[in-house]
Amino acid sequence: MRDSVTAAASATPALDHGFVALVGSPNSGKTTLFNWLTGSRFKTVNYPGATVDYSLGKIHDRYEGGAFTVMDTPGTYSLDPKSPDERVTFEAIFNHKTHGAARLVIAVADATHLARQLLLTRQLLESGFDVVLAVTMSDMLAHQGDIIDVPALEKALGIRVVLIDGRLGGGVADLVSVVRQKLVTEAPRNATRKTAWSHDKLETSFKENVVLAESVLTRPKVKLKTSAAERTRAMDRVLLHPLFGLAIFFVLMATIFSSVFWFAAPAMDFVDGTLSGWAEAILARDPHSLIYQFLANGVIASINAVIVFVPQIFILFIGIIFLEDSGYLARSATLMDRPLSKLGLGGRSFVSLLSGYACAIPAMMAARTINSRKERWLTLFVVPLMSCSARLPVYALLLSFLFHDSPAWYAGVALAGLYFGSMIVGAIAALIASKLIKFEDRSFFMLELPVYRMPRPKLVLRQALTRTMGYVKRAGPPIFVFALIVWLGTTFPNYDEDDATVRLNTSYAAQVGQVIEPVFEPMGGDWRTGVGLISAFAAREVFVSSLAVVFQVADDNEDTMQETLLAKMSEAKAPDGQPLFTIATVLGLAVFFMIALQCLTTFVVAQRESGGWKFAVMQLVVFNAVAYGLAVAIVQGLRAVGIA
Repeated sequence: MRDSVTAAASATPALDHGFVALVGSPNSGKTTLFNWLTGSRFKTVNYPGATVDYSLGKIHDRYEGGAFTVMDTPGTYSLDPKSPDERVTFEAIFNHKTHGAARLVIAVADATHLARQLLLTRQLLESGFDVVLAVTMSDMLAHQGDIIDVPALEKALGIRVVLIDGRLGGGVADLVSVVRQKLVTEAPRNATRKTAWSHDKLETSFKENVVLAESVLTRPKVKLKTSAAERTRAMDRVLLHPLFGLAIFFVLMATIFSSVFWFAAPAMDFVDGTLSGWAEAILARDPHSLIYQFLANGVIASINAVIVFVPQIFILFIGIIFLEDSGYLARSATLMDRPLSKLGLGGRSFVSLLSGYACAIPAMMAARTINSRKERWLTLFVVPLMSCSARLPVYALLLSFLFHDSPAWYAGVALAGLYFGSMIVGAIAALIASKLIKFEDRSFFMLELPVYRMPRPKLVLRQALTRTMGYVKRAGPPIFVFALIVWLGTTFPNYDEDDATVRLNTSYAAQVGQVIEPVFEPMGGDWRTGVGLISAFAAREVFVSSLAVVFQVADDNEDTMQETLLAKMSEAKAPDGQPLFTIATVLGLAVFFMIALQCLTTFVVAQRESGGWKFAVMQLVVFNAVAYGLAVAIVQGLRAVGIA
């Protein structure tokens, strides 16, 4: 669990000894409301399962008066938990291990889906909680001329109701005032856990909610403009079409992956040229100084080998976040539910799998939303096969080598092929695993589809920047440590040798590499690629920086470090005198990185989420063995047909 207190408490003493819980279904606007209340900047996405832990915050001091603690709980459809994240909410509001029971509950309901989301409000009331209803998306109703009769809704439910405009923060101050008043004037209540509602009771309650929602909603006699719901239905007829919808989805994803190369080139050239200039300036001071060699060939060269790809990662995040915030990714989960069900997975699995393209760690944590044990196990198993952002620098280097003098779209299409290839490999792995495991429980897929909305560019850019900085912060420390190790290994013991080739071939790294070289020869490598592949188990990005250090790319004054590294790779020779990097060996490396599990943090998270080391060790061994076997088969197969 993560307790995130992001805003300073008011000087006024806290109004309660417990906390106020925000409870609502996924996509109800709950986390956005939490951000307005506390001044936080937590990510809000347009599909369920992104928030699998709770967050705590103090009411922001912009709201004058006493402070109280607010808890943002994971989205839940009812108080009958079906998945781990719903159980987090259930346990937190009834009896949190640290904070006790919720002092008051703010039930959050989307005004555009009021009938369905009032079910949770009624369950909270039946359990005995002190409840305030916050109706979000009121701005969307107002946009089409619809009005909610708040007094009538309050009278029907017997609780206070506040309308919230999540985009501009309207109504939030009123909500804070209502909650403060209740905390001061009303005594704490003792909520009790009720038995799960029967199917008949659920059906009866839903019918009552439909009647209530229709009675409190006033529609204009003259229709002024097309509603967001009507536009959404019209778009869904195309985007959710079983044939056209899938085609549009794959075209959109291919466009995003191709744009990674098209639009990032100027920024990459700037970063590469700047850091290359720094390295050259340092070496120019004293080329024989160990300190200057370490700074130029070790630190700057390795950092540049990863930072140069940050623009590509940033653009990838922009594309994914834009689809998230527009509401389209929720549709993609719906589209993929049926084909994934053939593999033992489902729509909720797709959320985790797509998240895996950013990072496997939060993707595995998001699998807690899956109610089926079998589906959750399969999802955890295949998530590491999704091509995360850490693989992008490696892919970019290898594809730049293959398509160095070709139009950018060649590399873009090849990159899309690698990403879709990881989907295919993951599908095959899930299909095989689903036949072997014994779990018999069945899952259900229920998803509240938000209306389409135009994402706000400022928020998209800020979220993409936050994710990108997170990547840099996560990758930076291991890159620096391993760059230091690789530089020391390739420089000593003959650090005073003027001939760089002799110094490299007699180094400690060469000696270690010669021992492991037989393992990597079948896949077309030598000790240098072997050192890079072993280093990559700390972080995949280290492979690129290891090559930059091994080939000492900062020693030359050629165009940029990336160009120098590509030139060094073209000139590198294998022990038999043949080129080291060829079409066959580069394709073998690409397939190896597409399948291999080389992230130790993912390995640890897999153990934690699965509940045992057996799963994590099996996953590590199977993926790396298959990756190695396929890489060897590709290299040797291409060589057999004359493709070196």
